[in-house]
Amino acid sequence: MDTMTATAALPVQKAPSGAMGVIEVAGLAKRFGTVTALENIDISIGKGEFVAIMGPSGSGKTTLLNILSCLDTPTEGKYILDGIDSSLLTEKQRTVIRREKIGLVFQQFHLIPYLSALENIMLAQHYHSMPRKDEAMAALSRVGLDHRWDHLPSQLSGGEQQRVCIARALINEPAIVLADEPTGNLDEKNEDLVMDLLKQLNKDGCTIILITHNPELGLLTDRVIRLSHGHLEEAAP
Repeated sequence: MDTMTATAALPVQKAPSGAMGVIEVAGLAKRFGTVTALENIDISIGKGEFVAIMGPSGSGKTTLLNILSCLDTPTEGKYILDGIDSSLLTEKQRTVIRREKIGLVFQQFHLIPYLSALENIMLAQHYHSMPRKDEAMAALSRVGLDHRWDHLPSQLSGGEQQRVCIARALINEPAIVLADEPTGNLDEKNEDLVMDLLKQLNKDGCTIILITHNPELGLLTDRVIRLSHGHLEEAAP
């Protein structure tokens, strides 16, 4: 698909009418010294939506993702996550929120190289609850990799490593999955596999927020939120 055509066909960033917002952002700004990364951001994301956040490099996508995942806090404004005002939380409480409600998938796999696929998942499980091999195996099965449970990351393809990362993100059964360029290092076949997994998760009721540069991937989501130089782009009339 032509990139310009795909971009023009992307839906605008208005929240669907009547949607129950699991994420509400109002007047949000983030500054690093004299540098403004985000300014006056207002976003509502409904429960069970599949939303893409798009924009060129330097537009503030990763900064916004860090705030939405409670890895960082805004300089101004409010971020309400599932009815909880994150600005009122301590760092420890934000850690609990991440553990209980959010699954993170990154472009870089961040797998422990000397642990097997199963052990990588069980390590993540350890920080949420008691590690259970049967649950970790079930997560691997969900992404089609239960037959590779004993393989080290170096013995897995890039697509397989990313699927392990998705299984790791799912081990705490999060209500929200935040995926930062999850297909950026993958070939077309594995990109399709990862997107199919995300679409299935969304079909199962998970809210998915996808950070991507790829307009064709944006077309696979319910709608797109566009950032430019730290601001929301105006919707086309």
